[in-house]
Amino acid sequence: MGLLTILRKVKQKEKEMRLLVLGMDNAGKTSIVKRLNGDDVRDVSPTLGFSIISIKLKDYNLNFWDVGGQKTIRTYWKNYFEQTDGIIWVVDCADHSRLEGCSEELYKLLDEERLAGASLLVLANKQDLPDALSPKEVEEVLDLKGAASSVQRHWRVEGCSALNPGDESVNGNDNLRSGVEWLIEDIAARVFMYD
Repeated sequence: MGLLTILRKVKQKEKEMRLLVLGMDNAGKTSIVKRLNGDDVRDVSPTLGFSIISIKLKDYNLNFWDVGGQKTIRTYWKNYFEQTDGIIWVVDCADHSRLEGCSEELYKLLDEERLAGASLLVLANKQDLPDALSPKEVEEVLDLKGAASSVQRHWRVEGCSALNPGDESVNGNDNLRSGVEWLIEDIAARVFMYD
């Protein structure tokens, strides 16, 4: 029995997924994880280092590894790549001046061999702001069709607002929960074996 088979059987038994939450600083990564956990998101401090929040959703134990996005911390992202099932890349859609840098960081991430099999969910955050790019515009700016398709990666872009209370839509675009549910289903289809 190979190591991969053993790891799959352990993961299947525990129904556990490791999700790495990354993006530039001030994109809203911590707010999104806190919102998914049902925590207050009105007063969130920048993440210095990382935090892990475990949430049970759809019969799966999700371990969200929320890693700081400051430039000085990004060099340490590689320390969190092992055994990652899914990547949640958070984009501040209202910060137009940093989108090019955001795209460059995402490309570096997608080139990482240890993340080759991980599903990618891009959350186009801050849809509640008037000058926010739409999810389709974010897809084009990040050139996801070119970047993710080069390695046959499963990916999806969802618009959301971490500060929007409840699951009602902001400008018809708050799909935070449905985006995470897609990520769970995509990982489950790839990693877990069904009866």
